[in-house]
Parts: sequence; C-alpha cells; structure tokens
Amino acid sequence: MTEPKTHFGYREVAADEKTRLVGAVFRSVAPKYDLMNDLMSLGVHRLWKRHFVATSGVRPGHQVLDLAGGTGDIAALLADAVGDAGGVVLTDINQAMLGVGRERLTDRGIVGRVRYALADASALPFVDGRFDLVTIAFGLRNVTDKDAALREMRRVLRPGGRALVLEFSRVAPAALRKLYDLYSFNVLPKIGAAVAGDEASYRYLAESIRKHPDQATLAAMMQAAGFERTSHRNLSGGIVAIHSGYRV
Repeated sequence: MTEPKTHFGYREVAADEKTRLVGAVFRSVAPKYDLMNDLMSLGVHRLWKRHFVATSGVRPGHQVLDLAGGTGDIAALLADAVGDAGGVVLTDINQAMLGVGRERLTDRGIVGRVRYALADASALPFVDGRFDLVTIAFGLRNVTDKDAALREMRRVLRPGGRALVLEFSRVAPAALRKLYDLYSFNVLPKIGAAVAGDEASYRYLAESIRKHPDQATLAAMMQAAGFERTSHRNLSGGIVAIHSGYRV
C-alpha cells in the first residue's frame, strides 16, 4: 500500500514524516517562540488571543482543554476565567513547547488550575464528554490529520460544549493580501534568522499558513466532524479567523 501523503509547507511528504518535521520545527523555535510572536505580529497576537478567550463563553467552574497550547498564553487566560472551581488541561505534542509553557505559567503563579499532558490532538487520551470547552490556537494547521483532530475535539466535549479554533486564514482584501505575502516570505524568515537563528522554520510557518484550509473549507470540515451551529468570524481582515462549533 502507498503511504498517505500530506504537505509540510509547500513540500509533499509522507504523513509520518510531517509529524517528525513539525516536531523538529517547534523544538527549534520553542525558546524564542513568544519573543518571535511579538516581533512578527507587533504584539497583535496578544490582542487576538485575549479576544478569543473573552468571546469563548468560558465561565467559572468550566473544565477546559487547550490543545497545542505551546507556551501557555491561552491556558493562562482560561485559568483566570474558570477560577478555583474549574480547571484547564494544557496539551501539546511537543515536549519542548510544553516544558516552556509549564515554566512560564509556574513563574506567573498559575499552578493549581492548570494541568499538563503530552498529547496528539488527533488521538486524545481523554474520555468522551470530559470538557465544557475545547480550544486550539495557532495549532491546527500543524496537525497532520486535521479531520481526526476535529472529531476528537467533538468527542471529548460534553453535550452543549463548544469548540473554538483560532488560526491564520485567508486575507480578504486583495491589497492587504499582497502586503501580507511580501512580509511573510521576505521579512518573516529574516527575522527568524536574526532573532532565533532559524530561517527555515519560519519559512515553513509562512508556507503552512498558505496551505491551511480557508474559512469556508474549515467550516465545512467542522460540520463533517459532527459539529453543529458552526460559525466563523475574521479578525484583522482575515489574517486570522475564529471558528466555532458545538456538540449538540
């Protein structure tokens, strides 16, 4: 049988190879991940994340799963929202990223409301109906089997629970799209080389955004995974989008 193929940036690779390659990228970028995000977005990523959590419907007492949570930005915001009666499980498939997240949250004094799990988003180690809310921010595009990840997100939600995806998407205004492409492929890799000593990883990240499903396609994928009441809204002209779906 022919091994399934997928994309790693603009390259076609075997599915198992993509998982290994993505792991190598994030092991490389983990130490400078937050600094690079600030530089690449001029700090706007923090506004996107705050808006993402503020409009998530999370409430005190909720149990929340944050997938591909990396260095813990979203988990920290969620932990404040769920309070002492709730809890957040921060997961990542990459040990280096998860380790950075644990250190950052511990340094901020967030120790009781967040637990950590090394986990593949497409094969989650949690029982059905465990969570009130599942989030994934800037992580879905790096998952090898996105359809499986979406099905798993629905599976671990309780009936009435909500899944939210914050991800780079297709820029709507044509003029902005040209500027965004110029920045992504000419400036971003150079920043990666100068600050993180890794031009190739940041070139991959720019390519991965272009290969990620656009707004309508991702909405259809969520519906196919069994989500209902799906919706999406653009931020910053579609540079990023928030997708929402419920397990009914």
